[in-house]
Amino acid sequence: MAPSPESCEPLGWEQLSELAPAEPDRVNGPGNAQALLRLFGTNEAAVRVTLFRDHHAWCPYCQKVWLWLEEKRIPYRIRKVTMFCYGEKESWFRQLVPSGMLPALQLDGRLITESDDILLALERAFGPLARGMTDPSVLPLRQLERLLFRAWCQWLCSPGLSPAQEQRAGAQFDRVAAAVDQALLSTPGPYLLETFSSADVVITPYIERMNASLFYYKGYNLRARHSAIATWFEAMETRPTYLGTQSDFHTHAHDLPPQMGGCHAWITPEQQAAQQRVDEGPWPLASPDPETTQPEPEGSGLLALARVLKHRHAIAAVNPDRPERFDRALRCALSALVGSSLPRPPVGAARGLRYLRDRISVPRDMPLHAARRLRQVLGATIAAAEDPGEPSSPLPRQHRRDQDPRPFLREHPTLERLSR
Repeated sequence: MAPSPESCEPLGWEQLSELAPAEPDRVNGPGNAQALLRLFGTNEAAVRVTLFRDHHAWCPYCQKVWLWLEEKRIPYRIRKVTMFCYGEKESWFRQLVPSGMLPALQLDGRLITESDDILLALERAFGPLARGMTDPSVLPLRQLERLLFRAWCQWLCSPGLSPAQEQRAGAQFDRVAAAVDQALLSTPGPYLLETFSSADVVITPYIERMNASLFYYKGYNLRARHSAIATWFEAMETRPTYLGTQSDFHTHAHDLPPQMGGCHAWITPEQQAAQQRVDEGPWPLASPDPETTQPEPEGSGLLALARVLKHRHAIAAVNPDRPERFDRALRCALSALVGSSLPRPPVGAARGLRYLRDRISVPRDMPLHAARRLRQVLGATIAAAEDPGEPSSPLPRQHRRDQDPRPFLREHPTLERLSR
């Protein structure tokens, strides 16, 4: 039982473990980033597909194939590989795919790379997802997605833009986004065609990243400016398949710069306010919420607790704070997470708590709402532990080697074996 509000002692690890929910069914249950096998109720002997995707569940091209497999309910195995941005790529994967390219897929023993080629091969083997990749109605929508991608890159990734250049680049993106809005308005439902199809799968990874990065770096609210795109997001967020792959603004904002060669902020009051809300909360980020329309599921805090408990030893091992101080500070935060009052954390523990808060990754670690709950309580604990003399450690922008997965795999040797 959690301590009374008058208690100043945080819960112990055993007490916290008693409150954590049981591990869900990763194999046959809802889509999730932690699974190494997905069967959808079938027999494992029938599996013909192995998807090689990134450990961090972040790669946009992996997300495209992952979402397609989930939508079609094709049984598949997952073998996870480290993106170079996060650490050294596994030697076994280099032997299999010398280029190191992700995603890769084995279908009946045949290896395929390039996400579009993978989807074409899957369509030949299992049939298209409503309309196929080469359907005459899908091809122009794929081209529109590429136009939107280019306009996004030109605005987000160009350094040293003057205010006038920022305005021109933003207006160009806005025009292409308006064309996507019109394409959505031309259909009877919320999707790019009359029903959810491969056209929606193709646009999902990057429009999700555009929504996050432009809010953070430019103060641009994609959903607020384009109503049909907002309706598309709302429809996507009713699909458990998408929710299993969906990331959040914080993860994208900080993982994109090294992948894109830099993301450049347009410093305005609106952008600064948006950046601070993404980094520190509170959540929702605005009204209406630009990040999600999904109401918070019951038990999000307990789900966050379970995910921290699963990896708490590795979390502590990579943390820069002293082990004993971080241990108590984390237990203070988790005690508050499960409904207790916040016990006073040790003075000076803010740096270690901030290190953890800023490295929660969605959906790798937990779903969006669980991450919000955990970030919120860590923020409150940081405020209570603040030491003005304690230096802050900004997140790296040239790489994310601070997210190397190896300590977490060593903590769970079974996962390491299965990922090979």
